[in-house]
Formats: sequence, C-alpha cells, structure tokens
Amino acid sequence: MGKRFSSIGEVMADLQAKQSKRLSERQKQQEEHGAVVEYECEICRDTELVTYNQVSTNGFSYEYGRPCECRERKAWKRRFKNALIPDEFTHATFDNYSSTEEIHSMLYDTAVNYLALYKKEGPKKTIPDSNLGFIAVFGEQRLKELESSKRSALKEKHNSFGLGKTHLQIAMAKRLIKDGFNVLVVSDVVLMDELIQAKRMNDEGEMLNRLLRNAISADVLLWDDIGKSKWSEAKESLYYQIINERYRKQRPIVFSSNEDRGTLAEKIGYAAASRLIGQCGLYLVEAEGTDYRLKK
Repeated sequence: MGKRFSSIGEVMADLQAKQSKRLSERQKQQEEHGAVVEYECEICRDTELVTYNQVSTNGFSYEYGRPCECRERKAWKRRFKNALIPDEFTHATFDNYSSTEEIHSMLYDTAVNYLALYKKEGPKKTIPDSNLGFIAVFGEQRLKELESSKRSALKEKHNSFGLGKTHLQIAMAKRLIKDGFNVLVVSDVVLMDELIQAKRMNDEGEMLNRLLRNAISADVLLWDDIGKSKWSEAKESLYYQIINERYRKQRPIVFSSNEDRGTLAEKIGYAAASRLIGQCGLYLVEAEGTDYRLKK
C-alpha cells in the first residue's frame, strides 16, 4: 500500500527526500568508481524532478518541485523495456510492414482499426474489452496428423507462416507503449516453460504468482504463437487461469497462432479458447497466404 500524505507540504518533502536519495546514490557511485558520472538529463540529474526556490509576497522562502521534461521520455523507455519485445522485432512498425497480398491488407487494416479503440487523455485510459486474434485456416496440429503424402500440398495451400502476424503485433505494441499503455509481449513457448519451471520451484509459489500477476495485470497482453507449446494438463490449467482472469477483468489479449479454431482449442483447452476467441468479435482474422521467408 502506498504512503499516505495529509498535506502538500508532506508530499513535497517526500519528493525532495527521494530526489536527495537519488543524488546521494549517484555521488556514491562516482566516489566508488573514481570517475565522473554522466547524466542522461543534466537538468534534473536523472531524478526526474526539478526543485525551485521562490519568495512569497510576505517574504517567506519556500521550495516547490515539478516533473522534469525528461520524465515522459524515460517513462516511455521503461514501458518499452518492460514489454519484453524480441530483439529481431525492435524495428517493426506499420510503415515497414510489407503488403503484397490481399491477406496482408486484411491483417494490416484489422490491426489499425483495432488500435483506434484505445484512447488516452491524461491519466484516463480507454481500453476495449475485445481481443484481437490472427489464427490459421488449417492448423499446424491438423497438418502434422496428415499422411506425409498429403501434408506438403495442404501446407502450401493453407500456409499461415510468414504472413507478418508477429510484425503487426509488435508494431501495435510499440504504438500502445508510446501512447502510455502498459504492454507485455510474451512468446508462448517461453512463457509456458517459465510458468512450469516456476511451479516446480520450492519458493511457496512466489515466482509463479509473480509471472501470473504480470500476465494478468498488464493493460494489454500480446501473446505470440499461442498454442505452440506442447500440450500438458498443467499448461492447460495455466492457459485457463490467465485467459479467464483477463476475461473477467475485461483486459484484452492480442494474439497470433498457427493453429485454427479447433486445434487451438485442443492445445489450450476448450474453456480457455472459448473465452479467448469469443471475445474477439469482429477482430479475428483466419489467415493463409505465401510464406514471405520462403519467398525471399
């Protein structure tokens, strides 16, 4: 629970104390390393707070502070870092998304129209209760179950790989982060492995609860390649826990998958899939086309 204040004076005293602490830590680093510490912002010396002295009309001198102009820029950087955006997609934007087929335009337009549902005016955020999903017409799991003689032809006909789904997800994440929303980007296999490992840790569930809390509390959860992880009963339970909690709290999930409606339900559980897909409404695209990686 945050600290409670009873007056503006106490608020200012607390801010100034925090600023002094940050400056002291900087000075300590300088003494320990015997070098001049370079500040990203020389105005506030990276405290994000600027204090001023002012004399009132009755002759009393007092101090007041205001946020430094660098605060919003640094907040944007922190949100970007905390989003866990993969290195290979740090340069992904809407401008450099390659659209050469009708499916690319459909994916692009759906992403842009969905983004328009998010609005931020000052501290007030408007977050839609709809999910957005890019899934396959003919799922990867269904392809694997076919005879090898039929698999290749159907894979080419119903390809869902290399369409730029992840590129658009990251472009959306970057736009949302810039607009002030808290975004978490997760890869299905990595997330599921981390959750399963956390379940096995002898820490009274501390790590597991932290991972789940991060996935549930973010304004927007971008879930890449959901259903890719190998099925297990424990994973199905975790899928349901995250998706159901976000469904209850009306917090959106932007997801992509190379599974179709049926095979995705088999991989993450029917109850979780019902909530995940059912909450998409108009913002669900079943995609297939040419794999741009093979095309290159």
